[in-house]
Amino acid sequence: MNNVMAFYEFAPLIDLETLRTRLETEAQAHEIKGTILLAEEGINGTLTGAEPSLESFAEVLNGIEGLQSMPFKYSSAEAGNQVFYRLKVRIKAEIVALGQPGINPAAKSGTHVDADTWNALLDDPGVIVIDTRNGYEIAIGTFPGAVDPQTVSFRQFPEYAAAALDPLKQSRVAMFCTGGIRCEKASAYLLEQGFEEVYQLEGGILKYLETVAPDRNRWQ
Repeated sequence: MNNVMAFYEFAPLIDLETLRTRLETEAQAHEIKGTILLAEEGINGTLTGAEPSLESFAEVLNGIEGLQSMPFKYSSAEAGNQVFYRLKVRIKAEIVALGQPGINPAAKSGTHVDADTWNALLDDPGVIVIDTRNGYEIAIGTFPGAVDPQTVSFRQFPEYAAAALDPLKQSRVAMFCTGGIRCEKASAYLLEQGFEEVYQLEGGILKYLETVAPDRNRWQ
């Protein structure tokens, strides 16, 4: 099996070109493949390689200012699935594209909740639960009662929010996505729009499925 490591962190990063070169050199030295996105707002990546190499590279990342507490999610791909064929370290305007300048999840984002608290939010009639993923992802599965914003791209979320959400009528919003990164940014955006209580599923669907007890699993 091939080892996979995924990570993201919203934190102000500087001198991106120097950082890009450093991470590319380190990853190549550890024979790591995959994609790393860098932006002034943070980092987002998924890599594959030998377990010791990934762990060593994680130490390198945690040594960067602002990324000291960045968590990593490890998994394995089936035998024969190479996952990635090359390494790409790219500088982008955003690590997850929302297209709304000034949104800063590192400074302010929604309240992170665990699986049990999330289940309680699902049962709360005063909370609107929103699936921030795209339509083809939602077709695979979702939580009962979750609203499908019917977006093809995450960039369409602000348009959906403007048309369908009102902070005066829906002050309590809970959101989820695959691994957490889109919720982080979407929750920051809604807080900027005046929503009072915004919650996000800690670690997304992936962590929920890893940690929730079978008899408490609400995923459909």
